[in-house]
Order: sequence, then C-alpha cells, then structure tokens
Amino acid sequence: MDVQEVQKDLEGTVATVHESLRKELAKIRTGRASVAILDSVRVDYYGTKTPLNQCASLSTPEPRLIVIRPWDRSIVHEIERAIHAANLGLVPNTDGEIIRLPIPSLTEERRRELVKLTKKIGEEHKVSVRNGRRDANELLKELEKDGDITEDQLKTAVKKVQEITDAGTARVDEIVAAKDKEIMEV
Repeated sequence: MDVQEVQKDLEGTVATVHESLRKELAKIRTGRASVAILDSVRVDYYGTKTPLNQCASLSTPEPRLIVIRPWDRSIVHEIERAIHAANLGLVPNTDGEIIRLPIPSLTEERRRELVKLTKKIGEEHKVSVRNGRRDANELLKELEKDGDITEDQLKTAVKKVQEITDAGTARVDEIVAAKDKEIMEV
C-alpha cells in the first residue's frame, strides 16, 4: 500500500458516506411527494417481506400525492397494512385497485423537528468522514514506521488527507442544507 492508495481509499469512503447520507435524507418526509419515503415499507407478499417497489409501481402524478398500483390486486390490503405499520404518518386511500397516498402539509413545529433530525443525521455522517481520516492517518503512520515513506512525505500526505476530509464534511453540510431548505419550503 502506498500514499496514493490510502488517499483513494479515503476518497472512496467519503463518497460512500455522501451516498449513505442522501439515501437517509430521502426517507425524511417533506411537504412534497417522493416515492423514496416508502423505501422502508415491506409488504407481506406471499409470506415474504418484500420492498413495496418490488410488488407495485409507484408514481407522483401531483406534488402532494403518491399513487401505488399493485401488480397483483389481491395484495392491496397487505400494502395498506404495511404503510400503516411503517408509521409514516400517511393515510392510504384505496378504490380496490389503486392506492392513493395524499401527503399532508407539515406544521411549522414538525418542520423544525425534521430540520433538527437532518442536522443530527448530518453530524453522524461527518463523524464517519472523520473516522475515515483517522484510519487513513494511522495507515500513513504505519507506512512511515515501516520505512516506506519519509517524515516529509508523511506530513504532506497527512495534509492532503485533511484537505479530503474538509471537503467531505463541507459536502455533508451542503447536502443537509439543501434538505433543510426543502423541508422549510411551504
């Protein structure tokens, strides 16, 4: 392993953290309809807990409405049950074939709670980025200890690792700020 590999590993870790953050924030309900909030819903589909998007088509024909069209009409009630069990605060309306999920607008108090939650999630992901920095620095110190790199190369590499970390945490802040803006939008 050399300095470039350590830095590439850290960049990969940071990219993974950013992707994880985006997925986590997509599950948070805003006033706008998004099928991502249904990612955690599992339907009892012939005895198997199946993700909702694998047993029905999901669409958002209007900004505050999600439409669920099950591929098998016999599981409409199972889907309703799964949505209630997921505790998303959504009430499904069904006509026997199609399930409509109206997205109610959020109260100011709920919006502020969601913003706090996004900040907490963002902080957890920043810690993951910093843990990646710690691991990279430990690997670099081992390389120096083994005589693979000099002390000057170590200082330069540690500085580069810090730059990658700073950029990674700044990007986490940007992603969280964009989600906060979306949540506070009326």
